[in-house]
Amino acid sequence: MPHPKRRKPKVSDIRYSEYYDLQKTFDRLYRQSQEGNNFYGLMNIISSSENIMLAVRTIRSNAGSRTPGTDGRTMKNLLKMDREKFIVLIQKQMANYKPHCVRRVEIPKANGGKRPLGIPTIVDRVIQQCVKQVLEPICEAKFYYHSYGFRPDRSAENAIARCMQLMQNANMHYVVDVDIKGFFDNVWHSKLIRQLWNMGIRDKKLLSIVRTMLKAPIQLPNGEIEIPTKGTPQGGILSPLLANVVLNELDQWISSQWETFPMHNPYKPYYRKNGSKDNSAQYARLRKTSKLKNIFIVRYADDFKIFCRNINDANKTYYAVTKWLKERLHLEISQEKSKIINLHNKYSEFLGFKLKVHKKSKAEKVKWTVVSHISDKVKEKAIQDINAAFKKLLDTGNEMKQYQAITKYNALIMGLHNYYHLATMVSEDFNNIEWKIGRKVKHQLKRQGATKSLKGRGKDGKVKDEIEKRYGKSKRVWYLRGHIIVPVGYVRTHNALSRDRAINRYTEEGRKKRHNNLEMDLRIMLWLMRNPTIGSSVEYADNRIAIYSAQKGKCAVTGTELKIGEIHCHHIKPRSKGGTDNYRNLILITEPVHKLIHATREYTIQRYMEVINPNAKQMLKINELRTEAGLKSIA
Repeated sequence: MPHPKRRKPKVSDIRYSEYYDLQKTFDRLYRQSQEGNNFYGLMNIISSSENIMLAVRTIRSNAGSRTPGTDGRTMKNLLKMDREKFIVLIQKQMANYKPHCVRRVEIPKANGGKRPLGIPTIVDRVIQQCVKQVLEPICEAKFYYHSYGFRPDRSAENAIARCMQLMQNANMHYVVDVDIKGFFDNVWHSKLIRQLWNMGIRDKKLLSIVRTMLKAPIQLPNGEIEIPTKGTPQGGILSPLLANVVLNELDQWISSQWETFPMHNPYKPYYRKNGSKDNSAQYARLRKTSKLKNIFIVRYADDFKIFCRNINDANKTYYAVTKWLKERLHLEISQEKSKIINLHNKYSEFLGFKLKVHKKSKAEKVKWTVVSHISDKVKEKAIQDINAAFKKLLDTGNEMKQYQAITKYNALIMGLHNYYHLATMVSEDFNNIEWKIGRKVKHQLKRQGATKSLKGRGKDGKVKDEIEKRYGKSKRVWYLRGHIIVPVGYVRTHNALSRDRAINRYTEEGRKKRHNNLEMDLRIMLWLMRNPTIGSSVEYADNRIAIYSAQKGKCAVTGTELKIGEIHCHHIKPRSKGGTDNYRNLILITEPVHKLIHATREYTIQRYMEVINPNAKQMLKINELRTEAGLKSIA
């Protein structure tokens, strides 16, 4: 079982929308969806040059952009294309969309099986991202609040926090665990298209493209071609959003049984300081006047739990959900893995954790508190991964390789700590892991000459300082050749944080909770986006905008504000000498600085020196750039 990733929402995701002037459009789609509007003509937005370039910016920031599809191409190939030709290519593909074959690979699972993964071609990924960017705000306005997987501004931590809240505060101690058999492989295409239609997405051209994407041919590992009749390929950019569309109907159905049950005279809800809604008065009334089942669902992708107050409600819910999934979504459940759990006696596993409730012994009233551990499968996998990483760390043949192995080993341990420190018993769990591998680690480190105190600094720099700040107080720390070895057992529990309801990337107020507005003139950034250099590559055009933001709208040499008509993008290593349009090879400077960097005549140099009047620090930068360009420094 792979360790779940604790994905923190990226501020850059919002920044990118602002770079390409699409944030207001997405806000409008979200607002209109909340109001129940229907949407036509969405392909005009999806196929716009701004949306296409936003898709490129988003995809290229992911490691998956380097993975080739069946055509062997990656994002690197697309970035070299002329910007205008690239946009026309994507628009033509959308006009008569025929997806290329999806490359099927199989990922090993902890139980010995394999998980199929579909990798579309890079062009198809760009088109899927274009569609996702426009569909997401519409769907987000319709999604159930306590669905947390593959959604913006939500995380596994928020899902765990919700489970703990229901268990401890609401005394929901019976949980229905439902495991859907091969969910991603069994999504019913016609049902999914109807669900999109019911969400208000009425653009028939767009729905046709989505249907075509779902039926993209798959190239199996043995070379055979398969045409799918159901399912969404795991690995596709659009698949997680479509999966949430499918299961949102389940969320809303469960919610309507209790949480959002329509009442003739509903109570006006009370809102807490954190923005959460308190429906306790309404729930109390429902308990007195109805026989409704008191149930709540928490979902992360296709993994979900339904919390109940008693065993009778749990039994009825189990059979009702099983029947509903079969009849409404054509999905089967695994009878072996699906069960009802009494949290007083047994643990329920969710997202790599196992949770139950424990009775407080000295409390006057009966009180229950959540006890949570790392799941047994995760512990076994962690021990295997740590042993493998430690084995590479012992390679002393090359000091640099050993340092790299130490860095990877530390990253593995810290990653495990960062995700699983939400467990209340995380310290006990990692101490147990350390005990199982501890003797071997201690013995081997001593043989390598490791010490318990630092003798000389290694090559870690700021990384070492950060690790020492976090782990330096532990007596379990070892130093090998001056490099700190992160102790496995030194970790403390942290409270799982509920999602802040005020955060919403599709409202202006909601974004302020995440980041401030761009610090530079947005008009200039949009001018750069809409006025690309003629004949420039996709990479050059995209990097020029990103660099303007990174430099906060100021010249990289003089620090003066860049203005329209005076912005020059300089290649640090000239293209004539093999320089590329890579982000690290570009800077934005004013026109006079650019002229001075490339000037060869004494008259020209003197003229621009008088215009710029650089100080010593600025002069040093100019001479460094002239040297890179193969020119003499200015005395």
